Amino acid sequence: MDISARDLAEATPATRDRYVDLLRVASLATVVLGHWLMAAVTGDGIGNLLALVSGLQALTWVLQVMPVFFFVGGFSHALSYRSLERKAGGRDGVYAVFLQARLRRLLRPTLVFVLVWTAAALAVQAAGRGDGRLSGAALRMVTQPLWFIGVYLAMVALTPPLLRLHRRWGWGAFTALAGAAAAVDLLRFGAGVPYVEFLNFAFVWLAVHQLGFLRADGRLTPAGRAPHRRSRLLRPAALAAAGLCGAALLVAYGPYPLSMVGMPGEKLSNMAPPTLALLCHGLWLVGAVELLGAPAARLLARPRVWRGVVAANGIAMTAFLWHLTAMLAVYAAQLALGLRLPEPASADWWAQVPARLLLAAALTGLLVAAFRRFEAPASAPASAPAPAPAPVPVSAPAAAGSSPRAAAGTTLCLLGILGLSMTGLGGLFEGRTATLVALPVTAPAAIAMALGGWYLVERSAPSRSVRLRG
Repeated sequence: MDISARDLAEATPATRDRYVDLLRVASLATVVLGHWLMAAVTGDGIGNLLALVSGLQALTWVLQVMPVFFFVGGFSHALSYRSLERKAGGRDGVYAVFLQARLRRLLRPTLVFVLVWTAAALAVQAAGRGDGRLSGAALRMVTQPLWFIGVYLAMVALTPPLLRLHRRWGWGAFTALAGAAAAVDLLRFGAGVPYVEFLNFAFVWLAVHQLGFLRADGRLTPAGRAPHRRSRLLRPAALAAAGLCGAALLVAYGPYPLSMVGMPGEKLSNMAPPTLALLCHGLWLVGAVELLGAPAARLLARPRVWRGVVAANGIAMTAFLWHLTAMLAVYAAQLALGLRLPEPASADWWAQVPARLLLAAALTGLLVAAFRRFEAPASAPASAPAPAPAPVPVSAPAAAGSSPRAAAGTTLCLLGILGLSMTGLGGLFEGRTATLVALPVTAPAAIAMALGGWYLVERSAPSRSVRLRG
């Protein structure tokens, strides 16, 4: 039976934190809009608007909102894992079930996207058109956003051990991760230690993720009645101020660039690998969104607004995966129709922006309609924002051996998806390579790792699984 967004919204329990759902949708929507605006396509290839108009790079201090998504992920992962532990009555098999439930809705739409684009890339290259300026750039570009999914997989996999550290040390666990990120940058820029910077793919993003654990415990924004509203806002305000000041000082007096997203041709990026400046940027964003929590909660109490958030949550990942495809299709249609592509950042280019955004949004909607079924969990309708909880215990015999298989599968998926984000889908026949940390990887090898990892994850959980909340 198909369940509508209205039904799901009306069935929402009073205890659900609706603001988290809004932040999840809003952060991905902001990333999508940013990508559409940054793409500077001409007949000679695809550039970056922020590189052409350097003054716009300051906008990334507001629009680079990936830290918010990882912060929300930490909150949801903490609640889900604890809920699963309570239902299972212990930890036997919990890790495998947690991984499978969390990864299923992430990996199914991702692997479908990868397979569809791989088939398209093979067809283009077999026809001898894979080395064109636009086609070659598109095949490289379309998989780049997958880095986010690879990092998110690592966060899911590391949730149980980091939750244990959080239970024992609280703010101390976050401080340790942030300190490790600072130490990495010190070794990188101060001592010139090679390859050490890649450790910050873990330390920076996991520190932001750890803030989600603190929110789940009420340590970030303590609960309180109206008279204590000022004290409730003290920690988020302090976090935002410290993060903003820290990022500003690092950029002004350190080696860090202004942009909080990567710029083509730059020797140093705040994103890849992440830097201490990006971590400070994440702190500023987390503090800022927490300050907006109370007015947002009042807005989300309106049934029509909440129905929109519920509906958007059910398709957010599919829209994220396919939004670049839609944008590239808009530009391809312009070229096919013989329409002039104006110089990026010119008056004519800006005049075309509204039409391009509307067309890209419409095409994304069509792609979502075609592929949204892969985002829905196997036992829930496509519009569901998350699987409904069902307390089913996990038996120890059924769980035996499942956790190592789940961990191995997640690791393979992580490496495969990160590798594919770096290699792109160009040069499939030639076996072109990219460097993943210090190891060469090809696109076919990355795809094989992702598919093999998905198989292990699917086979890892006991047959009687527990559905997770949030």
